[in-house]
Amino acid sequence: MTYNCMTTGDQSELSSWHVTSVQSLSTRPMNKTAMSNARHQSRRGRGHRQKEPGRANRDQLEEQKAEDSVPRGTCMTMCPVCELRQREAQNRLHRFEMVTGTERDRLPRADASRAVKEYSRPAAGKDSTRASDLRPPSVLLNTVCYLVDEIAASSTFQPWTEVYSFVFDRLRSVRQDMIIQRVSGPDCVAVLEKSVRFLLYSSYRLCGQQLQYFDPRINDTHLQECLSWLLESYRDGKHQHQEEYQALSLLYNLGSAEAIQHVLELPERIRSSSAVQLALAVSRAHMERNPVRLLRLAQRLDFIQVCAIHRHLLSCRRDLLLLYSHGHSSRNCRYPLQRLARLLFLKDTLAAELCQVHGVNVTGDWVNFSKSSFTDAASGDVQCRRMHEPLGDEQWNGPADSVIHACV
Repeated sequence: MTYNCMTTGDQSELSSWHVTSVQSLSTRPMNKTAMSNARHQSRRGRGHRQKEPGRANRDQLEEQKAEDSVPRGTCMTMCPVCELRQREAQNRLHRFEMVTGTERDRLPRADASRAVKEYSRPAAGKDSTRASDLRPPSVLLNTVCYLVDEIAASSTFQPWTEVYSFVFDRLRSVRQDMIIQRVSGPDCVAVLEKSVRFLLYSSYRLCGQQLQYFDPRINDTHLQECLSWLLESYRDGKHQHQEEYQALSLLYNLGSAEAIQHVLELPERIRSSSAVQLALAVSRAHMERNPVRLLRLAQRLDFIQVCAIHRHLLSCRRDLLLLYSHGHSSRNCRYPLQRLARLLFLKDTLAAELCQVHGVNVTGDWVNFSKSSFTDAASGDVQCRRMHEPLGDEQWNGPADSVIHACV
């Protein structure tokens, strides 16, 4: 404990001394050096204030100059004529771009109505800003619609791994043209929305494929970039499908504090929408490590939302089996397999397979839990691809247009 030993007289004397000292310092004449510095500071301040308007004008002129220097595309076809002729002469056409009947020729002919500009990495000495090689926003949007409706959603183009490779590359080229031209506004949002849906659907449909056909990490990188760009574009104003994509972003990034913070900072009209509220409930169950509630909520999601969340479901099902193995551990306790399958959001056969992989005993239509027999499955023992069946084979292998293009 500290005591104040200063008396009232001491305090008044100290206060009087402080005031006298400050007054003496303020009335003390400055030396020549100090007076010179003061005048210099005063002149600098006046000059700085006088230059502020001029600096603002210069900044405005520089911004206008930078805006005027942005290239504007003039190519009104999906593929520039120069590139089309070059790739045709070098036999670099994709079979989806060839004139029907010439695929087996030594140099197949290009179909100008089907050829799409391919992605090319920026290289030294290569001018990627020529207006004749860049497509304006309206053409870029038409190109994406063609890739989605005529290629990705077609039942004639197979295998779908090749479809994915072609569409993925051409969508990347579309975004490259958008970046060079600094495209924004409704066309930019529409292109990004379709790209997000395609990449989400691809991550679901091609899950488990060999790396030579589908690399989930590369797909995830491009999907995150598209989502980030799309959510940033939504700041410009109101957009029709914003609630849906805010929810998809949160579902895809379950467990991300940054994604949750972003949603909580959204305007009330968006945050209170049914899609965002459901996504927040799923995210909350995931953060609370409540697999039962999460899987029950997952059954209320639509197909594209399941595509967004599917990469988190396998670990969630594992947590549920671990929880039940401890909570229902008994020799004489039997749990109905059909009821467990509904909780796992799986078909009965797949639920039984998942139980056996984790050491949970299944006998006929009954499950016997034991905490001592539960095991963590090795990464290769459970194929995420095989656990996608709750929606049925028809929707799994069905046309992609209802999924990718449904919001347009």
